[in-house]
This record gives sequence, structure tokens and C-alpha cells, in this order.
Amino acid sequence: MAYKYIRSETWGSTAVLILNRPEALNALTDEMKVELADALKAAERDDAVRAIVLTGEGRGFCAGEALNPELVQSAEPPLDRTLRDFYNPVIERMRAIDKPIVAAVNGTCAGAGVSLALAADLRLAADKASFVMAFVKIGLVPDAGSTFFLPRLVGMGKAVEMCMTGDKIDAAEAERIGLVNRVVPADRLMEEASKLAGRLAQSPTRALGLMKRAFDRSFRVPLEDQLSYEADLQAIAARTADFHEGVAAFLEKRPAVFRGK
Repeated sequence: MAYKYIRSETWGSTAVLILNRPEALNALTDEMKVELADALKAAERDDAVRAIVLTGEGRGFCAGEALNPELVQSAEPPLDRTLRDFYNPVIERMRAIDKPIVAAVNGTCAGAGVSLALAADLRLAADKASFVMAFVKIGLVPDAGSTFFLPRLVGMGKAVEMCMTGDKIDAAEAERIGLVNRVVPADRLMEEASKLAGRLAQSPTRALGLMKRAFDRSFRVPLEDQLSYEADLQAIAARTADFHEGVAAFLEKRPAVFRGK
């Protein structure tokens, strides 16, 4: 399906979703969020797709919310509705998809743009990328899942510092604190993201999806509950064709050929 602000491409078994408002550093309009949620759903439903890359067109990954004069002209801007109706469905979709998502952060990443990157499973950053939790600069609180994901990646102290100061951090610092998994030269970002996604696409897809569920749940329940949940997920994984292929390949001393089933 063709979108106005999202470009969707297929590279082998990988769906590449590109935020496409480069003139505004890919700042998110409501229409753009709807399109992104739809593109994610399409990738989720396509059995040929086994991994997803999310990136931005031009100099920026995503500058966050597209601000407009109506926000200051209204006595009560409906930002809560914007979150519930447009942002939250995107973040929830990203975490519910049983396929790995790699964020390829190519440049400026600010506000809710950081939230999008945080909701991915893995993050690669170009060496020219930068990150800023810009909410405090306009008198707002972090949203779109930032207060959930950020402390889990960088620790509570650093998360609070980033959000309360709104200081920009460069790619090297983002890697040092665990905000991104790896920094690569800007001219190799999509090559490396494609390579990583391709590797994940050849992995046992169902197992990766079950891992996402387990990790997301792990911070919210006691150990004994998580142990029981792991056992339940393992029972599901053990019924997949990929499990049987993996064991057979191990016993036959050959590389496994996983098919995502």
C-alpha cells in the first residue's frame, strides 16, 4: 500500500519502513502516526517478512511531534487524546509484533522520536546521530513509552537526568550508556541495519517473538511468576517446526535452516 508520509520497502525477508517528511526532520503528524501503525500491521501480517527496520529519510530519524500554532492557542490542548489515539497504538503495535524491529537512527532523534527508537528491539545509530529528550524544553513530560523504556535501558539516574535537563547526547555517549546497541559510520548505517535484520530474519521467528513477550513482562512480575511464564513460553516454542529443525541440525552437525514456523 502507498502512503503519503511512510515509505515501505522490502529487502529480502526484511520490511524497511522509512519516515518520510525530511523537510521537517520527520516530525510526526497524526496522519503519519496512522500510516506508521498501518505499515507495521501490514509487515506483521506478511508471512514473507521476518524482520523490520525503522529509519528516517534525510538528515533526521524523527524530531518528535509536529508542533503547530493551535497547540498554544488552545487553553486545553488535547495532547492526552493525541497520545491515546495516535501514539500509543504505534508503540503497542511495535511491542506486540512477534518479529524483531531494528531502529536505524540516521540523524536527529528528539522527543517522541526517541520513544519510537526505544520501542524497537535493537538500535543502531549513525555516528552523526544525536538524541535529546526534548519534552522539558516545552513544559511537557516524556511520553509514548519513554518513561517505561528509557530507565530499563540506561538506568533510572541517567533517564531522569536526560529528561529533566533535556541535554543532547551524541551517538558515542548513547552507545556508552546503553541507549543504542552499536554506532556505525553514517554511510554504512543502512548496510549494517540490513545485515542485522537479515540475520534476525534467518533466526527462529517464533522464538524471537516469545522472547519479546518475556522481556517486556519481566520487570512487572515477581521471579516466581516469570519462571512460570518462561515455562509456558517454552512449551509453545517446543511445538514449533524451527525447534525441531534446530535440534536436528545440532545432532547432524550442520547449520540450521529456520523458516519462522
